[in-house]
Amino acid sequence: MSGPKTHPWIEKLGVYSAGKSKAAGTAKPVKLSANESALGPSPLAMDAYRNEAPNLFRYPDPVYADLRAALADKYDLEASRIVCGVGSDELLKTACRAYLGPGDEALFVAHSFSMYPIAIKSVGAAAIEVPDVDYKADVDKILTAVTERTKLIFIANPNNPTGTYISRRDVKRLIENISSNILLVYDAAYAEFMDQDDYTDGIELVEHHENVFVTRTFSKLYGLAALRLGWGYAPKNVAETLDKCRDPFNVPSSAQAAGVAALKDTEFEQKVISHTAQWRDWLSTELSSLGLTVIPSVTNFILFRFDDENKSAASANEFLTKRGYILRYYSGQGLDKFLRLTIGTADENEEVIKLLKEFLED
Repeated sequence: MSGPKTHPWIEKLGVYSAGKSKAAGTAKPVKLSANESALGPSPLAMDAYRNEAPNLFRYPDPVYADLRAALADKYDLEASRIVCGVGSDELLKTACRAYLGPGDEALFVAHSFSMYPIAIKSVGAAAIEVPDVDYKADVDKILTAVTERTKLIFIANPNNPTGTYISRRDVKRLIENISSNILLVYDAAYAEFMDQDDYTDGIELVEHHENVFVTRTFSKLYGLAALRLGWGYAPKNVAETLDKCRDPFNVPSSAQAAGVAALKDTEFEQKVISHTAQWRDWLSTELSSLGLTVIPSVTNFILFRFDDENKSAASANEFLTKRGYILRYYSGQGLDKFLRLTIGTADENEEVIKLLKEFLED
């Protein structure tokens, strides 16, 4: 075949596989596959989004000043060191574009976000998978995997898709034992759901180290997944480098406005957090009572395993999908015995347990 040839690493690059959103024979399935908000977006955010409609002909603020100010005010940050993007996915790729190239290596933990190896390989670097322990990152294994070619380390805390986390102590031990020329990308997409005393959202690391980039998202707690709005915080030198590598006008005005409004709606924020904690406990108990192995979660989703060969995750996924309930089934990543359930509304949560019980008893 004639025509332009891309790089060898692009030819081999995989495409991110998102959770399914459609089910054959069901006009409007219940989607519990993508860790989206059970309660949707804040009413204030929706109003702010609608109010931007008359300004669609204008380019957005290229430095998202209002959004930066709102984030800085909420989390007591330095606004100039905040970087925003089209979801945190763009920020992960921007970090790779800025700090990796052919011949470099970047580490990521097994059973973590599948975008990491894709982002690493997209710039020609080698993606090195580090084994986890009990579905949690293991600092000793990460440190052992570091070589002179390592330029970047991805760690999700809490972790997706397992729902687990590692302590502040472990995270500090990691950053204090790697070279300052290695960038630690600390993905805290689910930080808002955490209330554990030994957890760190990573901001303190940025204040004391020159090689940490913390990423966050508005897609989970704030329910703005359709707007693809992410943000990150970094030391000044890293923030300036990332700013050079991002696209101009990368955050639409509507997303900026909705993000600012969402940050101000603390009442709605607490409502989502309370709902998530309540139903996470309830679902974990119910799933365990069905004889399924639940990986303890601190997020808005639960990963659970089918140990009976006659009642597999694949067949359970098919059973649920035919009845209009879509969970996340992993045919790869060594998770083929698992389903991941996003916490939904009260009715959705109760119905999915009812259906799983029916499946297991059939």
